[in-house]
Parts: sequence; structure tokens; C-alpha cells
Amino acid sequence: MIPREKLEAYLIKLSLSFHEAGAGTWVVSDREKGLENLLIQLSEPLVILRISVMDVPATGREKLFEELLKLNATDMVHGAYAVDGKGVIIIDTLEAETMDLEEFEASIEAIGLALAQHYRILSAYRAKK
Repeated sequence: MIPREKLEAYLIKLSLSFHEAGAGTWVVSDREKGLENLLIQLSEPLVILRISVMDVPATGREKLFEELLKLNATDMVHGAYAVDGKGVIIIDTLEAETMDLEEFEASIEAIGLALAQHYRILSAYRAKK
């Protein structure tokens, strides 16, 4: 099975709510699993999973960055926090050719778990509106 077909089959098998956003790109929006706009992109030889977490605040950036590094080192099972432009994201990469259902599911679940477990910690750094 080619990676594109494999990815779609995995998304269906995991009963995730998703839509195709372009060639080789899917968006998962599954509130039950704590995932809102999880982007899954096939960029062979990799499958890239990324989700926006928050905007980088104008103040307190250094403390936020230190916190993200600590979380990466101690509490992230799959993937890592990263800064992309003006936003904080969680990103994970998997090897498309050898990726199996369990690895794909574990990555998705780890991202959802990180979002839930770290919400309170990261909320302290969110810009006040």
C-alpha cells in the first residue's frame, strides 16, 4: 500500500474526524480526543504531524521558551514543542514507509495528551486579551 492510501486507511480505522486539505495533507478535528486542526502531511519519506498550541507572547518569551524546553526534555512522549514564526506548535515526524498503525496512533494520542496535560502550565504565558 502506498503511504497516502495507508494514511487515509489509518485515519478511518482510528475513527478520527478529518478532511483532505490538499494533496497529501489532512486536517484532523476531533474534540473528543482534544485535537483541533491537527495537520497531517505526507512529505515523503516522512509523515509530519503538527498542531498550533498558542501565539508567542510579546512579553515573557524567554520564560516560555525555557518551559517548552523543559517539557520537551521531561514530558513529551512523541514529538516536541517548537516555535514557528509567531506561534508555538507541537510537531512530530514519522517514517512513512515503515510507519504502522500503532506508531501513528501513539503519536496522535501523545499530542492530544500533551495539549491536555500542559494546558494549565502554558496558559500562564498566553497573552491577555
